[in-house]
Amino acid sequence: QAIAKQLKICGFKRNVDVSVLYLAGLELRSVPSLSQFRRLRCLWINNNKIQDLTFLSKNYCLTELYLNNNELTDISGALKHLCVLQILLLHNNQLRSLDRTVKELKGMKGLQTLNLFHNPLAQDPGYRLHVIYFLPSVQLLDRKSVTQRERESAFHQYNCERSRIVQSIAFGKRINTPLGTTVVSRKWTQPARKLMISSGCKFGNQTDKAPLENPEDAVLARAMRRSLMEFSTVDWNSVATCQERRLESKAEEPHERLTVQFR
Repeated sequence: QAIAKQLKICGFKRNVDVSVLYLAGLELRSVPSLSQFRRLRCLWINNNKIQDLTFLSKNYCLTELYLNNNELTDISGALKHLCVLQILLLHNNQLRSLDRTVKELKGMKGLQTLNLFHNPLAQDPGYRLHVIYFLPSVQLLDRKSVTQRERESAFHQYNCERSRIVQSIAFGKRINTPLGTTVVSRKWTQPARKLMISSGCKFGNQTDKAPLENPEDAVLARAMRRSLMEFSTVDWNSVATCQERRLESKAEEPHERLTVQFR
């Protein structure tokens, strides 16, 4: 009756024309399947007593869903098919499992606004960072914008291994080896030899360059000058930030640096 009344108020004659449906504040405990509204995009069903969401199983086009102020205890298996959802309000319910709730929402790559406050799961330690890390598309969580600092904190907390790599970024530079130095042949079985360099030659650009008598030496010399790299790494967690240096909150300590050369 509630659905029929709304359709009459809005003047819809065909179910396929329904894109917005307002069923808020009607003391509803259950809702029949809404599969006939194939193009439904916005659904207000907040401020009711809904405990089950199976009526949404065929509404793939929903972009806005307002389920706040109901009696939901679990949404597992009820919303994962809503891949284009952008706004989802679930605050003031009885959702208890943070892991199951977030898992249900992972497939919503376009989800930007999410409310989960005033649910038991929101009392979990690290709740906000957990949601931010596993639902990276969310821009507005619990009516508060997600900041870059929060994203970085979530990354460091839930991806420790990669975080350590990021915090040990290496600085690299090319090492120019003098041409006259002794180098090892590409054939490991042969002993090291001296590069044979001719002198007194000029090229078309009038720049003095020393050609090598042996073509293999020329290739080897080029490799020596361009392939040898040196990288230095440092643990950035031990380096004081500009703000910390101004406040003198972190004592300056010698930083351990590791330098590696390779080809």
